[in-house]
Amino acid sequence: MQYGYGVIGVVVMFESMGLPLPAETLIISSALYCAATHQLDIGWVAVAAIAGAIMGDNFGYLIGRSFGFRLLERHGAKVCLTPRRLLLGRYLFRRHGGKVVFFGRFIAILRVFAALLAGANRMPWHTFLFYNALGGIGWAGGYAFGTYYLGHQVLNISGPVGLTLGAIALLVIGSGFVFLKRNEVRLTEEATKAAEREQHSSAHHRDRQHAGRHREGEQA
Repeated sequence: MQYGYGVIGVVVMFESMGLPLPAETLIISSALYCAATHQLDIGWVAVAAIAGAIMGDNFGYLIGRSFGFRLLERHGAKVCLTPRRLLLGRYLFRRHGGKVVFFGRFIAILRVFAALLAGANRMPWHTFLFYNALGGIGWAGGYAFGTYYLGHQVLNISGPVGLTLGAIALLVIGSGFVFLKRNEVRLTEEATKAAEREQHSSAHHRDRQHAGRHREGEQA
C-alpha cells in the first residue's frame, strides 16, 4: 500500500507542473478509501499530496522562468495552454500576483498553469514559494482531511439515518461543486474579457505613440 502514497504524490506533482491530470479527484477518492477501509493512512495521503503540490509547482515555476512565454506560446497548446489562457495569465499575474498562486490552487484551470505562468511572468521566487506552500497545504490537506472526516462520520452512523445523512452530504458536496464550476467559468470569462480589453487598449496606445513620433519626424 505504500506505493499508493507515491502514486498520489506523483500525480499531484505532474498536474502542478502543467499536465491536465485528475489530482483533485484522486485526493478525494483516496481520502474516502482511507475512511472506508483504513488500508491507507490519511496523514500520509495528505503529506504525499501536499509534497507533490509544492514540488510540482516549483518545477513548473522553473520551467516557466527558464523558457518564458516564447516556449509557452509555441508549445502551450499541447497541454491546453491556449493563447487566450496565456493572455489571461499575464493579466491576472500583473493585477493579483500572489493571490493567483494561492487561490489558483482551488480553481482547475489556474491550478494546472499557475506555476508556469508565475515563472514566465518573473514573479520573485520567495514570494511564489510562500503562496505556493500555503495554497498546497490548504488545498491538498484541506481536501484530504475534510473528505476523510466527513466520510468517516457518515460510515459510523448505521441504518436509515446514516444513509439519509450520506445522501444529504453528497447532495451538499455536489451542489457546492456545481456552484464552484459555474462561477469558475463565469469569473474566467470576465477576467479574459478584461485582459483582452487591456491588450487592445495597450496596442491602441502604442499605435498612437508611433503615429505621434512619425508626425514629429515629418515636421522636423
